[in-house]
Order: sequence, then C-alpha cells, then structure tokens
Amino acid sequence: MNLVQAFMIHTWILTKRSLIVLIRNPFTFIPNLFISLFFLLVYTGGLSGIAQLPQFEGADYLSFILPVSIVSAAVGGAGGAGQSLVRDLESGYFARLLQTPVTRLAIVLGPTIAGMLQLIVQTLIILGVAFLLGLKVEAGPGGVLVILLLTVGWGLAFAGYSVAIALKTKNAQAAQAGTLIFFPLIFLSTTFVPLELIEAQWLRAAAIINPTTYLFESMRAVLIDGWVMGPIISGFAVIGAVCAVTVAFSVRSATRAFKRE
Repeated sequence: MNLVQAFMIHTWILTKRSLIVLIRNPFTFIPNLFISLFFLLVYTGGLSGIAQLPQFEGADYLSFILPVSIVSAAVGGAGGAGQSLVRDLESGYFARLLQTPVTRLAIVLGPTIAGMLQLIVQTLIILGVAFLLGLKVEAGPGGVLVILLLTVGWGLAFAGYSVAIALKTKNAQAAQAGTLIFFPLIFLSTTFVPLELIEAQWLRAAAIINPTTYLFESMRAVLIDGWVMGPIISGFAVIGAVCAVTVAFSVRSATRAFKRE
C-alpha cells in the first residue's frame, strides 16, 4: 500500500467515524438547523414588504433572504469539526490515535469532511423548505449546484478556523467562544437590504470589506438574476482566499498539536 492509498483509507475511516458520531448525536446539529429555518420563516413573513422598494428591482424577498439562512446554518454546522476534535483531545482518543500509523492529515480531515457532508444535507433541507414556500432559482439546477459549492466552501473556511482554535485551546468552551466571531460577520453585511439602503457609513464600509457580503451577493445572483458571472466569480474568489488563510491556520495548529502529543 502506497502513501496515497493509505491516506485515502485513513481519511475515509475517520470521516466515517465522525459521521457515525453525528448520526448518534443528532441534537448537535438539529437545533442549529431549526433556528436557521425559523429565521427564514420569520424574515420572509415579517420583512417581505420592503421588497417593494425600487432598490430590490422586483426581486422576491424569499430569494434575497435565503442566503442568510443558509450561511448561518453553515457557520453553526461547520463548528462541529472543532468540537469533535476537542472531544477526542479530552477523552485521550487523539493521543492514542497518534500512536498508530494513521496519516496525520487524515486526523484533521476526517471530522472536517464529515462537517462538509453535514452542511450539504442541511443546505438541501433549507432549499427544500424554500421551494415549498415558492422559491424560484433563475439559474436553474446549475444555480442550486453553485449555492451548494459556495456553502461548502464557506463551511470549509469556517471549519478550518474551528479546528485550529480547538487544537490550540483543547477546551470545548474556548473553541465554541472562538467561533462566535463569524456570527457578527453575517449581520455586518447586506443581510436584510441591498448595500444602497444601508445609511450608516460605518456599517456600509464594514459590509464592503466583509467577505460574507460577496458570498450573499453570489448566491443572490443565481437566485434572482441568473448567470451573472461577476458576483459569482467574486464570491468564489473571496471564499478561496478565506479558505487559504483558515486552512493554513489549522494545518499550523495541527502540526504543533502533533508535536505536543
């Protein structure tokens, strides 16, 4: 067995283990999914009237607010990768795993990939509810695929950060607190209205430099406008840059954790 085959087998085994843990403990992700669906229903029912403003250009408010629900679910769901590693660290499983020939990168990738698969399922459920509410995707089935790819990319970026914090702190509470930084990013953005309707200059400036804004705009492009490539390319470029930073952070933290253990 060569190194590549060993890496793939080890990654699959650890991913499968993480998925089994998720299935056995569904309440680790069901509340987050429920909250995201709840907000989708509340925002659509309570704020849909503002879509009559000219700045919305006739867009359905359900299509405008849907990315907020998807991204908030992604933030909550991807944090499970870090929590999984913390549990392994606290139980001693992580130290025992390092005494085996298992590929070191697979130890980190296993829970991360499981978190990505969880995000895909969550996103499909949210989209299913949105379709029941009357959602129409202007870009068609390809647009749904774009939304899934953007969600997984954002989840990977957040999971990398979550894993790094977990490995540095080795504490579940500290890891959870460290991931809360992503929630303000959701609301310091074009969350409820287009950029033109944000009156506070500081909030508009925050939205412009906020990577979440470009994620929202790329999803809204395929939902509302169709294949408008500018926002879509910008969304993938921003997510790629954020992923590069957070994954590098997680790899560095993992290397130090392996040396300590």
